[in-house]
This record gives sequence, C-alpha cells and structure tokens, in this order.
Amino acid sequence: MSQSISHICLLALMSLLLLFSPLGWSKEGQTPGCHLYPINVTIRSDRRGTCKGTHLAYACVGYCESSAFPSRYSVLVASNFTHNITSASRCCTISKDAKVKVRLDCPQGRHYDEIEILTAKACRCDMCRKSRY
Repeated sequence: MSQSISHICLLALMSLLLLFSPLGWSKEGQTPGCHLYPINVTIRSDRRGTCKGTHLAYACVGYCESSAFPSRYSVLVASNFTHNITSASRCCTISKDAKVKVRLDCPQGRHYDEIEILTAKACRCDMCRKSRY
C-alpha cells in the first residue's frame, strides 16, 4: 500500500514539474536551439531625443549545448596539472546579418537623417567569444 502511495506522489510531482517547467512559459522555449527574435530598436539623435526613429530588428536568442568533464591525462601533463577540467561550449550567435536604414524624424518638419544599424538574418550555435565586434 505505501509503495503505491509513493508512486502516486512521484507521478504528481512529475506532473507539477512538467506543468511549471520553462518549456511551457514561452513559445521560444518550446524548441531548443538558437532562433531569430524580433526587437524594437529606437535610435535618438541626442539625450533629449530631438530626432528619433524606430525599427523592427532581429536578435539571436536561445541556448546551445555545453559540457564540462575531467581532462585527459595528456592535458593534465601538458598543463602541469593545472587544467583539470575541460569544457566545450557553444553560444547562440548571429551567423548572417544585414544593414537596415532607420529614418530619424525631427520636430517641425526639419530634415531627417538615416542611420544604418545591423539586424540578424540567421542564427546558429557557434564557438563562444568574448566579443565579436
């Protein structure tokens, strides 16, 4: 009897975990990987926003596989036994981009400027880097 109660409790706990898992929180979370994600970009000519413009651009959002494991003996020897953990990681990054023009509108019908910004066109999991640009 107590074994069946523990099975029921385990099933109930698993159901709650599935119900409240991050996979159900957003559409982007339903499929693993790295995906295009729309963002509204606002460009201002100065701190007061004298001239400004907005544009829909795309970013890369998601997650990629990573792992860490004990280093091989040859790695330990080569590093004088300081590199005892080896990690392999990939980050969600822009694989293809494009320049788009954002029109800056100014008050009282004055001239406007066009500023070029980058938007993502494609994403992929790639080697992690501190900074790409």
